[in-house]
Amino acid sequence: MDWALAGVIFGFLGSFHCVGMCGPLALALPGANQDTFSLVLSRLLYNFGRVITYSTLGVAVGLLSQMVAISGFQQVLSISVGVLLLLGLTVSAFRQKINEWKSYPSKFMKKATAPIKSLFKKGTMGSLFLIGLLNGLLPCGFVYMALATALTTGTVFGSLFFMAGFGLGTIPAMLTVSLASGLISVSLRRRLKNFSPYFIAVVGILLILRGLDLAIPFISPQL
Repeated sequence: MDWALAGVIFGFLGSFHCVGMCGPLALALPGANQDTFSLVLSRLLYNFGRVITYSTLGVAVGLLSQMVAISGFQQVLSISVGVLLLLGLTVSAFRQKINEWKSYPSKFMKKATAPIKSLFKKGTMGSLFLIGLLNGLLPCGFVYMALATALTTGTVFGSLFFMAGFGLGTIPAMLTVSLASGLISVSLRRRLKNFSPYFIAVVGILLILRGLDLAIPFISPQL
């Protein structure tokens, strides 16, 4: 369950990015005029829909991660992912290339996420849950970073638990945004996005340390 806890921490600390990027979608969710109980329930269904999608993606990534671990390249992969994250922050050429990679899923998923528009018109509990499921597929650099981290777990269950924890960790911030729209201004959401580079740097360093097999509990356990 260490990976589940790591995922929760990862999701919670990085959810400042979610507020900046996905905040507008959470604010625009239908059913804002419902009674308090229905409003909270609908927003929880939306967020749990995201968690289910992230968990499913975790299983897919976990299968690949397990193959890498069996091949004996788990440490190399962990260090490589960490280095790429740091290069993406510090070297403009790598940052440009990463932005290009991020645009491919955006083009691919455009048609797949089109049903969100029709679901917004319905505003039912079921439609909010489906919006959450589809929202988990929307192109997002933060989700890609979580998936890259899940890829280093070496097991299917490790990746599953990490991505499930990741989704759960983002719920407090996203739920707050959707329920208290007046408390989080556009300028505040923009400032919160400025924390993203620091968070990415920390994740990159931790992945490198993990791959170095330094026998440091939790940070660089002996593999």
